[in-house]
Amino acid sequence: MARVTTSVIKDAKSKRKFSMLTAYDYPTAHMVDEAGIDIILVGDSLGNAVLGYENSLSVTMEDMIHHTKAVARAAQRAMVVGDMPFLSYHISNSEAVRNAGRFIQEGGAQTVKIEGGTERVDTIKAILDAQIPVMGHLGFTPQSVNKFGGYKVQGKDLETANKIVEDAKALDKAGVFAIVLEMVPTLLAKRITEEVSVPTIGIGAGHFCDGQVLVVNDLLGIYGGFTPKFAKKYANLQPLIMEAFQQYKKEVEEGAFPGEEHGFGISDEVLERIY
Repeated sequence: MARVTTSVIKDAKSKRKFSMLTAYDYPTAHMVDEAGIDIILVGDSLGNAVLGYENSLSVTMEDMIHHTKAVARAAQRAMVVGDMPFLSYHISNSEAVRNAGRFIQEGGAQTVKIEGGTERVDTIKAILDAQIPVMGHLGFTPQSVNKFGGYKVQGKDLETANKIVEDAKALDKAGVFAIVLEMVPTLLAKRITEEVSVPTIGIGAGHFCDGQVLVVNDLLGIYGGFTPKFAKKYANLQPLIMEAFQQYKKEVEEGAFPGEEHGFGISDEVLERIY
């Protein structure tokens, strides 16, 4: 089973659509990989989706490495992308390279993802110089949620639209192998997709992007919190899971579980000789 590589994703540009999903643990990543998804993103959405944080800003490198390891152990075909968390690449280029290297060396990822545009070009180049492929991320960037004043669509006015286009071209020139576009207008994403040489990956950016990504918890309907407009539920597992939990509780309390079939036998001879 051939591994999906950066060249495979770059070659998909304008030829075929490809898929990316988040995963944060071994069993989920195993199923995502078995389903044939091209890219698994170990996103800093880990904070909201798994760790119970208010947002992604509290996620640390140790959190990310721990979960990336689990995902990488499961992924045989899909490319694994480690999402560089808040402050892991903001302080200095040398620290950014060191942290990106940890995703590869310790976490088992093949690439990393960084949020930001022209202001991150030097950092991206430094990571690329260390032979680590980089995926860009523009539009709504969750690590800038406080700067944006909340979860808002980006690029709806001329100034911000021009900035995103400029940023996309800068990231393309810097050498990223793909660019995530999050919560930008569909036709702006189309324009960017047509003007950059690398694939775009949409999340709330419409159908013209080369690929798409969703948070796996949203897709499966197992997250009880806010679900964004762009997240399609392909299943609604939360009620089924709750029903299973409640049925288990009921059977335990009534003595219906465990039954004889769930236990293990012992011979009468052994029982009689126990002292």
